[in-house]
Amino acid sequence: MSTLPLPLVLAQELPRQLHEVLRPGEALQDRSGAARVLPSSFLRVESWSQALETNLTPHFKLSELMTVDVREAAAARAFPRHVPCAILLLAGALELFRLEVGTYVHVAANGGYRSPGHALSRRASRHCWGTAANIYRIGDTFLDTREQIEKYAAIARRVIPGVWVRPYGQEDGQADDHLHIDIGYTVFDPVDEGRARPAEAG
Repeated sequence: MSTLPLPLVLAQELPRQLHEVLRPGEALQDRSGAARVLPSSFLRVESWSQALETNLTPHFKLSELMTVDVREAAAARAFPRHVPCAILLLAGALELFRLEVGTYVHVAANGGYRSPGHALSRRASRHCWGTAANIYRIGDTFLDTREQIEKYAAIARRVIPGVWVRPYGQEDGQADDHLHIDIGYTVFDPVDEGRARPAEAG
């Protein structure tokens, strides 16, 4: 019996219009030109109220990691929506960070998962893997100065294994009004016993 918080949906089960937007199994190029394969396993979210009610960790609800605006592709904004399973791993990483800072951690709209069809999705953005978060506020502190961003970046590096944090600045690949943290091009294909999958080794 699955222990996932929501139903697992594999790439071949997605409706055609969603397949075109989410592009499961396709490759995007990162900044260095390397090909990065997009996720093929998703959690199905039936409604916004379900997203609001679904706790991924004690301090993070699913809704906090999937808020987008009209720049998201229309098919990806309609319910049921589908988010990569690796969003569970992102929530776990953020939980470690939240426990260390001891107060609320606010993720920006468009700052969690966004699809490859989102207007802000450039190159192989880790947001398309559901493994990146843009944090704009911690408790009552807005992260809009070098001092605050670097302070919390140091905490993230200390408590989240393997985390990558954008450096402070205004150049491409930097951030000056939020803390961008991510756990890389992580693809999570959870075990769901009893379900048929494409050919699997081992």
